[in-house]
Amino acid sequence: MFSIKWLHRPILWLKQKLTRNQFLIFAGIAVGLTAGMASVILKTLVHYLHRFFTIDLPYNSDRYLVYFLPLLGILSCVFITIYFFKGRDGRGIVNILNDIATRSSLVDRTKMYSQIITSSLTIGLGGSAGLESPIAVTGSAIGSNFGKVYGLNYKDRTLLLASGAAAGIAGAFNAPVTGIMFAVEVLLAGIGITEFIPLIIASVCGALCTKIIFNENILFQFKELQEFNYWNVPFYVLLGVFCGLLSIYYAFMSGKIEHAFEKTNSKPYLKAIAGGLILIALYFVFPPLMGEGYESVKKLANQEAIDVFATSWMGTKLPSTVWIVTLFVGIVGLVKVFATSVTISSGGNGGNFAPSLFMGAYVGYFFSSFFNLLGFDRQLPVSNFTLVGMAGILSGVMYAPLTGIFLIAEATGGYDLMIPLMIVSVSAYLIARSTHHYSMDTRKLAEKGEIFTFDRDRNLLTSIKMAEFLDNSQKTLTPDNNLAELVRLFRTNRQERFAIVNEKGELEGMISFDDIRDEIFSHDNQDTLLLKEYMKKPAAVINIYESMESIMHKFDETKTWHLPVVDNGKYKGLVSKSAILNSYRKQLIIHSGK
Repeated sequence: MFSIKWLHRPILWLKQKLTRNQFLIFAGIAVGLTAGMASVILKTLVHYLHRFFTIDLPYNSDRYLVYFLPLLGILSCVFITIYFFKGRDGRGIVNILNDIATRSSLVDRTKMYSQIITSSLTIGLGGSAGLESPIAVTGSAIGSNFGKVYGLNYKDRTLLLASGAAAGIAGAFNAPVTGIMFAVEVLLAGIGITEFIPLIIASVCGALCTKIIFNENILFQFKELQEFNYWNVPFYVLLGVFCGLLSIYYAFMSGKIEHAFEKTNSKPYLKAIAGGLILIALYFVFPPLMGEGYESVKKLANQEAIDVFATSWMGTKLPSTVWIVTLFVGIVGLVKVFATSVTISSGGNGGNFAPSLFMGAYVGYFFSSFFNLLGFDRQLPVSNFTLVGMAGILSGVMYAPLTGIFLIAEATGGYDLMIPLMIVSVSAYLIARSTHHYSMDTRKLAEKGEIFTFDRDRNLLTSIKMAEFLDNSQKTLTPDNNLAELVRLFRTNRQERFAIVNEKGELEGMISFDDIRDEIFSHDNQDTLLLKEYMKKPAAVINIYESMESIMHKFDETKTWHLPVVDNGKYKGLVSKSAILNSYRKQLIIHSGK
């Protein structure tokens, strides 16, 4: 979009006339408005797709036919991904984190629109996932490509990438502070970004797009609140613990279901059909699981759980007593992770942001209603606990407590719940993080060193590639070469050490000048002395695909400055610790934007 000719020239002219900071502010406005409009388009597409297929079509007189829509949505998503995007779905925030760490914040331009298409079909037709992740990916792609087109450096490009994501999230919830917190907590972890004005401006612009264009019934807002009572603090602490444990459960079940689909090794269409059929069964018993589920969340917050229960199959078979409705809400909250994981693992496009809010609302409602039913003198405010539970599960699943706190604070139109939000969000986050250092979405790549974390040194090492410092130009010798040949090479090549390899190119050992110093002066018959008698096993061997963190650990352990590199046993070259440190300094300069 930003490379369109009639837009490109004026923006280039502005870049030449404005200072760096002024241009970044302009870029924040442009990226924020564009990402905000992308958010509006996506939300509108989902709204009207859902309305057309579930209300307007004549077959909707038989509501059970609606439950087959997710199958159509997932199949459509898989088809479009394979035939139009060549299988490069680029789903999830974790892929953006990988682009920041390994591709210098360069995001594939197709993500500016691919996420809108595939996620609108998945969720508009009833897939049990959230739009926030596709919105954030779309906004990130918009910001990254703006920076690429106008030649911005890595630091500024990363700032605009985060600004686009912030604008998308802000537009999704009409919550600009939430957008900023999301960008800082999730995308900018461990990155030395200190200039937040473009981020703030972009987030405000994204929220304005939603505020101006949407009607209130499409927005994510709640107004049924009760005053905070400090006597309820122990129950909020208990809810935080409960949310933390359920966040661990959410991550565990999500991983299990994802692994189960990967293990089948089925063709994409078969996975889509299997996922669609599972969703049909789940929706038949638990209709609130269909789609994002925000409408049922609003009903819970407004204490209309009976209406949610009445629309289900169970509601037609069982009496709507308070106990039955409360248990139904609790079960739906627990089952949500199954529906979401099946939707995503079978080929649909969506995220865990909205499902974690959904689960949190149902958990908060169940928790408060359960204690109220026990007959205590003090009745817990169900609406408050419903909303605070949303922040709790989001904080525990996404490892983003500030995002959870400010989302609910902004969504409710005030900060009356700030204290319980802090208590529940921080408690849930600490408990979830105590079991695993990284969130469920990022742990695989974080453990491989393929995304940035809060460890800045590790992040910089992650940015360094083996090709930057691998020396494969040095000569090698074989075990059957003699000492005289080695001495001649020392004289002519100024090479301090040689790798000894066999006829297959496999590393047998290393030999340095210090290893043969005494032999040079004590033996005249050097032609008869073979190198296999003098070569030594290296202190450590580096695999060509090994992480920089592991490589530096080997250098520190062995206290050496040079180590050989192998690929399946075959010698590839030498690595110098000083060369890695030089690359580290270069990355430090790049990441500081100098």
